[in-house]
Amino acid sequence: MTFVRVCGLGELEEDTPKRVELDGTPVSVVRTEGEVFAINDICSHANVSLSEGEVDDCHIECWLHGSRFDLRSGKPDSLPATRPVPVYPVKIEGDDVLVSVTQES
Repeated sequence: MTFVRVCGLGELEEDTPKRVELDGTPVSVVRTEGEVFAINDICSHANVSLSEGEVDDCHIECWLHGSRFDLRSGKPDSLPATRPVPVYPVKIEGDDVLVSVTQES
């Protein structure tokens, strides 16, 4: 698993998603409830950016149709989305936020 620095911890505003791209993968990085999460930035229902949505109660809501995805698991907990989106491991090293979108071989 290869971790890549995506931003500084201080660059993440609480409950405000930050969109980054890692190896061609769009990722939404979110600081909420004292933790940092990384989730695929594309809604599994409508193919739009999740980072444009709102964060509440460890969930990110798609701005287009209102589907909510759990930041911990990627699972949707409201319709119309029925498929989860990938979540990615996050490490904090000092003030650096690192994310891995690669799978171990």
